Amino acid sequence: MLENIKWLGHASFKVTGEKIIYIDPWNLKKKEKADIILITHPHYDHLSSKDISKIQVDETIIIIPEKDKGELKGRVKRIKPGDSLSIDRVTIKAVPAYNINKTYHPKEKGWVGYIIETGGFSIYHAGDTDFIPEMKKIKVDIALLPVGGTYTMDAEEAAKACRILNPKIAIPMHYGDVVGSEEDAKKFKEMSPVKVEILKKEE
Repeated sequence: MLENIKWLGHASFKVTGEKIIYIDPWNLKKKEKADIILITHPHYDHLSSKDISKIQVDETIIIIPEKDKGELKGRVKRIKPGDSLSIDRVTIKAVPAYNINKTYHPKEKGWVGYIIETGGFSIYHAGDTDFIPEMKKIKVDIALLPVGGTYTMDAEEAAKACRILNPKIAIPMHYGDVVGSEEDAKKFKEMSPVKVEILKKEE
């Protein structure tokens, strides 16, 4: 499973397999055609038109939260928490992502994380979120969780989330760039009750 997941830095990932899927592409170093691009919310470090243009072709499907009024062109699909859609053999479900004790990501914005089912396994990209009650309903093989704090969960909160999510593997994200450091990822690994893989950033 892990060989299909590449961490591109911050909250950006590439998932390969039945489709080439990018999540929150940002500061991309390479150009490669994306089949699907998932955007969790419109903040500049998650929705980057410059980076989307590097990997978008006519056939690329871009999925963004329903309430966002972005100016993305092409095959854009809007989604809200609770919605799901299938693209060939890939299933994508939007789940809530929001802050509880801070104001950066209000629940009423309808911003999302994603559950991706592809190639016989499931991946949860939490988006920019705190540890929220809706996580109790999420069951996945791999969880990509923010650990940098300030705008999202910190390492301790992410470890608590793992107790509820109970994935086979957890991967830290949202550190090492805008906020947070590798120390946050290491702290998360020490505190987590499940297996944690700290991915090396792909260049």
